[in-house]
Amino acid sequence: MINRNEIFAYVKEKFDSEPDYPWLKFPNYAVLRHNGNGKWYGLIMNVPRIKLGLSGEGSIDIINLKCDPGFNSLLRNEQGILPAYHMNKEHWITIVLDSLFPKEEIYNLINWSYDLTK
Repeated sequence: MINRNEIFAYVKEKFDSEPDYPWLKFPNYAVLRHNGNGKWYGLIMNVPRIKLGLSGEGSIDIINLKCDPGFNSLLRNEQGILPAYHMNKEHWITIVLDSLFPKEEIYNLINWSYDLTK
């Protein structure tokens, strides 16, 4: 289990990235961008569980990360990983932050997404 603040601290230390909040309509949606080229390497959102096909009430935090298409289908077999929400499902994955997917693996996938979007 990981929360958005832990991710923000990690990307600040690792990549000197700060979250960007580009949408007034969605003030909790945070884009993680490369400092040089502005390309996205991550998107953290708070979305209703029902929109993700998950049971339960309320909303949850998720992160979308770029992923190599060859590993995409393998990763989606892991608990807490879903097809990308509102992104290209071949090249992006969604991770449910309050899932049991290991924190260190999320950090590894953030690093990979960062490298894939250079």
